[in-house]
Amino acid sequence: MFLTSAEKTTHTWLPAGTVAQWLQQVDLGSEGWWQRLYAVGTPLVERDERGQTSMHFFWRDPEGHSALSSTERVYVDINGVTDHHSEAPESLVRVGDSNVWHWSTAIESDWRGSYSLIPATAQQLPPLFCGDDAACRALQRKWWISLMPLAIPDKFNPTPPFLSSRRFSLSNAHMPDAPDQSAWRALDAGMAETWPDSLQTLQWHSTLLNVTRNVWLYSTGTTAQPEQRPLAILLDGQNWVYGQPIFSALDQVTADGELPPTCWLFIDVIDSQHREAELPCNETFWLAVQQELLPLARQHAAFSGDADRTLVAGQSYGGLAALYAGLHWPQRFGRILTQSGSFWWPHLQYIRDYANREQHAPGLLLERLQQGELPPGTLKIFQEVGDREEDMVYVNQQIVPALQAAGHELYFRRFAGGHDALCWRGGLIDGCRWLLADFLPTTSPSEGNNHV
Repeated sequence: MFLTSAEKTTHTWLPAGTVAQWLQQVDLGSEGWWQRLYAVGTPLVERDERGQTSMHFFWRDPEGHSALSSTERVYVDINGVTDHHSEAPESLVRVGDSNVWHWSTAIESDWRGSYSLIPATAQQLPPLFCGDDAACRALQRKWWISLMPLAIPDKFNPTPPFLSSRRFSLSNAHMPDAPDQSAWRALDAGMAETWPDSLQTLQWHSTLLNVTRNVWLYSTGTTAQPEQRPLAILLDGQNWVYGQPIFSALDQVTADGELPPTCWLFIDVIDSQHREAELPCNETFWLAVQQELLPLARQHAAFSGDADRTLVAGQSYGGLAALYAGLHWPQRFGRILTQSGSFWWPHLQYIRDYANREQHAPGLLLERLQQGELPPGTLKIFQEVGDREEDMVYVNQQIVPALQAAGHELYFRRFAGGHDALCWRGGLIDGCRWLLADFLPTTSPSEGNNHV
């Protein structure tokens, strides 16, 4: 089933004061009250007369009212909004002695993000944090990590939860003005085919990397010249195969004529240790991709070998890796999609020591660009970062003029959100639209640029 591009997956506004009225109803906490909440779907979103937006979260205490319940806190962990580094993270508050817990916050009307709820008993509350600042931060982090197995999705959210990169279930929130993600609507409605028959799983035995991993191939659309199909390489491929299966979104946008028929190659990271070793500016990894993986993939699918028809996409470390690949092998990787790229690497102090940032060396890619150590600009780059990512905003904005000065064609944007796969999925589709618009059979490059 294909959906029209005009449809959007967002919450709708309620008039200001609606939630206050809900919390004053005489049947608060009854089965009927919760069913009405479920019918509307959480978080509830209000807009006041000044145009300010707020979102409201709820949790139903399964043990009932306060005298029967062992729950002392219901922490709410919202990507880029709540502060999980705090010694007293944000918690929902029980309404009177009822089974209703509630919390709200102001938010931008175009924000989008993932979240979870964490019910905690008295034994799971934070310990006494003592010692110097570093010791307190370490204790706080250890305590917060101990809560992660308790994190649950929001059962009153109408869309199915998705798996984070750490395999936790997360709920999603889309404010009314959030950028269009209608390509994902079938998945959000639980109607998408998450493992299509045409998805190929391959084993890549790499001699250069001395490791074996899964990779996946998926081809969209039909074409009389399959050898001219663009190839799109997606790093952290397991996130787009398992966490938020991307196949229905790709099929949707291709059927709408907004993406050309394309071969999609997803690369698994294996685990966090391999990810940290292979993605940040690793020459051997990209030599292995070119010398081993692409010949293997070509045995199972037809695609172009032209740099202009080869796209590399990644997020965070993957965003760094994608740009590294293009800057160092522009003759093979000509289209780059980088989201929330970790361009501080390898100098972590560059983003931790804000006050003295100018005293530290910049990230490796920026340094090489500034020193003219890389080939002349031929890349087409789509770059984005979330305005709630703090340090990532700085390093992403910093590298933009260096890329432009080097002659690369660049589309840069900021979105209202955090370091969040729920935001990245929309940018991934938008970026691919822009980067591959040249190869649409009925769309000129100038028309393609209008998609973002």
